[in-house]
Amino acid sequence: MGIRLLIADDHHVVRRGLVFFLKTQKDITIIGEAGNGKEAVELAKSLKPDIILMDLAMPEMDGIEATRIIKSDEPNIQILILTSFSDKDHVIPALEAGASGYQLKDIQPDELVRCIKSIMNGENQLHPKATSSLLANLSKKESLPKSRLEELTKREKDVLIEISQGKSNKEIAESLFITEKTVKSHVSNILSKLELSDRTQAALYAVKHNLG
Repeated sequence: MGIRLLIADDHHVVRRGLVFFLKTQKDITIIGEAGNGKEAVELAKSLKPDIILMDLAMPEMDGIEATRIIKSDEPNIQILILTSFSDKDHVIPALEAGASGYQLKDIQPDELVRCIKSIMNGENQLHPKATSSLLANLSKKESLPKSRLEELTKREKDVLIEISQGKSNKEIAESLFITEKTVKSHVSNILSKLELSDRTQAALYAVKHNLG
């Protein structure tokens, strides 16, 4: 069946457009559609999709609150925010709520498919504007406790900085001149040492605590 996908967006035309394109992908199956955050929460519970494409500005319950509830109830469900907002007041709360990625609606269809597949493989996917919003907020954030930072090796810190820039394992490997297998090992060590659940949370930590 491939990747089981739920689409949550209050605009019918947007949902129809996403369904029309994504259903042509052999390894993606659309298992449901939600017109607001409350429906997204209910369908996530009953359908248990692999990934949810989540809009932010929706009636009854917004995408951030829906993401928070879904990740609390069903932590294995990955959520990719697909929205028009790129400011820090939306990006940071969405990632803190547990979103695995943040993309804007001007994304090209093929790039959206790539993001969905990357998230399924455990990689974070942040739009450059979302990354910029996080970086712009650096000066307002507290420093990570030294005791935890000291547990990271220099190479692990380098990888963490690359993660915060939204890079894939392949891109990190090319940037640091190491293998993808080595990158995966470093990512695993980083998550363990910082007591984080996934690389998106690692990216948020790096930005919050002024690494890089």
